[in-house]
Amino acid sequence: MPEKVTYYAVVGENRTIGNPSGLVRRRHVVGGPVDESLARDLSWSFTDAIYQLERGENFGPELVEIGEDEANALIERFRERWEGAP
Repeated sequence: MPEKVTYYAVVGENRTIGNPSGLVRRRHVVGGPVDESLARDLSWSFTDAIYQLERGENFGPELVEIGEDEANALIERFRERWEGAP
């Protein structure tokens, strides 16, 4: 059975789902969820942003759930942006 993954666009001030400041995901694995954020080198690393949101402790950017296709498109846009950055 494929792993279930839920993606969230990081939408802060002056940002939209189409132009988020970041991307986070929750992988639903045996033993509990694993939350990760997309880094500039396009790797995934631990984040507690989703956990904080669930507990009402997130005072930063909003997380908006998006689909896998939207997440993949965002990853490609971040790749283009970050690989072209000095």
